[in-house]
Amino acid sequence: MTVPYPYDGFETLTDNTQELETGTLLLATKQNAPYRRELPAETPTITPEELIRRWNLEGMKTVGVTGTNGKTTTTALIYSLLIDLGRSAALQGTRGLFVDDRPLERKHMTTPSILETLWNMKRAREAGAEYFVMEVSSHAIDQERIEGIDFALKVHTNVTRDHLDYHGTVEEYRKVKSRFFADDTLKLLNKDEIKTLAFNPANAYTYGVEEPATFKVMAYSLQNGISAVVQFREEKEAFSSNMMGLFNLYNLLAAIASAKLLTEEPLAKICEMVENFGGVSGRMELVSADPTILVDFAHTDDGMYRVLDSLKDKDLVVVFGAGGDRDRGKRPRMGAVAGRFAKKIYVTSDNPRGEDPEAIIAEILAGLKGKENVHAIVDRREAIERAIDGLEEGEILLILGKGDEETQEIAGVKHPFDDREVVREILAKKA
Repeated sequence: MTVPYPYDGFETLTDNTQELETGTLLLATKQNAPYRRELPAETPTITPEELIRRWNLEGMKTVGVTGTNGKTTTTALIYSLLIDLGRSAALQGTRGLFVDDRPLERKHMTTPSILETLWNMKRAREAGAEYFVMEVSSHAIDQERIEGIDFALKVHTNVTRDHLDYHGTVEEYRKVKSRFFADDTLKLLNKDEIKTLAFNPANAYTYGVEEPATFKVMAYSLQNGISAVVQFREEKEAFSSNMMGLFNLYNLLAAIASAKLLTEEPLAKICEMVENFGGVSGRMELVSADPTILVDFAHTDDGMYRVLDSLKDKDLVVVFGAGGDRDRGKRPRMGAVAGRFAKKIYVTSDNPRGEDPEAIIAEILAGLKGKENVHAIVDRREAIERAIDGLEEGEILLILGKGDEETQEIAGVKHPFDDREVVREILAKKA
């Protein structure tokens, strides 16, 4: 990546050693260290820490949220609460870059390169943002794509099995996540899932539903949305949301606790703002009310469990697949989770990428042996249409895995495909 850098006699700044030319300064990162060895010794460089000072980013209050599930929703909730509390805030993550509800950029990596993140922080600061809320992926931690950033708060949602195609083992994945919480930074940890994490207890706060915690849910209901009472020290307040599911109660609690730690506003004022949040696109998104059809990004067995368990008292129909060129071990477990909760199951393609879609489906079906009403349909559009056609009175259809993605990657080619638009087109055709 190359960005404008009209300082110190340079015109541009890059982190790519192949893009160096006259007038371009190189950002020396942990990622490009192997390539810098091939450059002349006199090549001018700047470190991320020096760039942060040069761009006057020290005053930005950066919030990093990491976890297997919940990063996108929790960051969006924190961002929304900060804005509703009268703070100027920016949000960087899977959905893009936003400042005070204004989109500056749509869709990018969960955690981009350190140069792109610092560039986005600069843009946010120039737009008046005081807070910078960002998703932090395990890849970014391992590849040190957050080096030099001084976080005001680090938030942990959960750590379950994911990305084993990259990390190799669950233990290594947990070690990487734990590294994020090894320093003295103010941190907020999910007490109910804390056993999966090693952390520095200095400046650590917790939140929980089951276990005693700094921010503790005293009572809750998941009927017709979420209603709960949270206690923090002497403060005890109720909040409500039209979001659904126990997992979203955790996301809400993490966001409320984050807003309290960051702003020190009365808990009552923070909880009052919760109902303003309408949800995140592609996360338990209601696409149709009649029939009831929801789209969610859940793409791991744990993610599917959280979504399906939140609706376990309903008659569920599920459409899902598994991504190609990713952890194969989760596929039969995803099938088993679907088999546990759903009365009808349509196993289809997700983003098969370079793998044979039928082979992926076969590995999912291994977890569904003996289960009735299971249909294997390679074409995702056809699977969704068949599921809609087969819906009976009172059934809820969940389409899982892709959320708000707008493409489907098959054999290295990305084709336009949005589960939500496909549902709308099928329903319109039937009207």
